[in-house]
Amino acid sequence: MKKKILIVEDDASLGFLLVDFLEGDGYSTQLCKDGFEGLEAAQNNDFDLCIFDVMMPKMDGFSLAKTLRSKGYETPFIFLTAKSMMEDKLKGYDVGAEDYISKPFQIEELSCKINVILRRATKAVTTETPVKEFQVGAYRFKYDTQELEFNGQTQRLTQKENEVLHLLCLHKNKILKREDAVLDIYGKKDYFLGRSFDVFISKIRKLLKDDPSVKIENVFKVGFILNVDEGS
Repeated sequence: MKKKILIVEDDASLGFLLVDFLEGDGYSTQLCKDGFEGLEAAQNNDFDLCIFDVMMPKMDGFSLAKTLRSKGYETPFIFLTAKSMMEDKLKGYDVGAEDYISKPFQIEELSCKINVILRRATKAVTTETPVKEFQVGAYRFKYDTQELEFNGQTQRLTQKENEVLHLLCLHKNKILKREDAVLDIYGKKDYFLGRSFDVFISKIRKLLKDDPSVKIENVFKVGFILNVDEGS
């Protein structure tokens, strides 16, 4: 079956160009002209990948992505934007983007990124993941269901939070190298992805803050250690 891609782009010329190129590349596409249309399409159809323009009327790409993620939408997406500021890229990765392309761009670059993301997503689906649970101090972390339990309360983690905490748990009381973790989570390494990873480390710290026996230690210029005092 053809992979299906949702394109949300308010520039009609660019939107039709993307549709024409991607369908010529063997994909099935749906084009929406603003964030509200994109939200409705994403919620009512199954897509393998989404491409969101950032600057759009009614609902911008960041808000669209954040809304979908808050509803448990796990389909990977790419941002297209004329913005190149560091804060914007960090914001994009923070809401869960797989990649970020600044306009103007070569269509072949987008095609390459799409292929990489879809291959990675297919591998994740087809590779059997055993049920994994971790005791982290007073917390119970369930990787397969993205749940963190504490004092009888259960919190659902986002996909990226789940992956970051999983890596920390696999290296409990050992150094998790930052560059290895970024490559594992995002599939590549660059400055902005490293900053995004640091943001998720901060989020995990807040999630684990109620148990003083659990700490995430910075190892300068190397990475992080999930320290758990087993005697507490």
